[in-house]
Amino acid sequence: MSRFAIRRGLVLVLAALATGGPARAQDAAPPPVEDPRAPKYKDVERGFFVGFEAGWLSLLETPNQDPVKFPFATEGGGTAGGAVVGVHLGYDVTGRFAVALFAEGASLKASASYGAFDLLVAGLDLRYAFYGQRDRNGYERFFVYAHGRGGYLVSHPTGLFADTDVLVGGGLGVEYYTQLRHFSVGLQVDGLYVLSAQAPGYAVTPVVRYTF
Repeated sequence: MSRFAIRRGLVLVLAALATGGPARAQDAAPPPVEDPRAPKYKDVERGFFVGFEAGWLSLLETPNQDPVKFPFATEGGGTAGGAVVGVHLGYDVTGRFAVALFAEGASLKASASYGAFDLLVAGLDLRYAFYGQRDRNGYERFFVYAHGRGGYLVSHPTGLFADTDVLVGGGLGVEYYTQLRHFSVGLQVDGLYVLSAQAPGYAVTPVVRYTF
């Protein structure tokens, strides 16, 4: 065998090794290591939620529905006000729109001749956040929203303010999602109206919410 043939064979072997080496090294390379600092959960939770609200509710008119049963309150009770507490259970359809069932109770006091009465309301609440602000990490945590609600109302004692009625309302609110990711806190201011009693009113309620 000539020297030329030997040299040619060595060149071909070296060329094969040179082209196959990087491929084999790449095939044998270990998978990339996951960054332990990368977040493994959502910074702001969305989905099913339960909330609690408590504050002040006032009605600007308190008519007497049964003057025979309550003869000392024939002139009505004027403005009534008192504490209101409520719960709601809902779902975040999107990051901005939520739907919830709510129930709340209020204990109101009007004029001395009219006295006190209780309200219990249950119904549906719809909310849309039209403004959101991001924190320094890029997560939307602060929202301004508009919401509307309507519900079936029961009053006690019956015949004073109302027996049964329908309450509608709506207003504006602010909400902030805390660093605890499941919890948010907020405040909403609503206008209210009781249909048959023709009684306008308002409510101011702080809100705490937990999202599962």
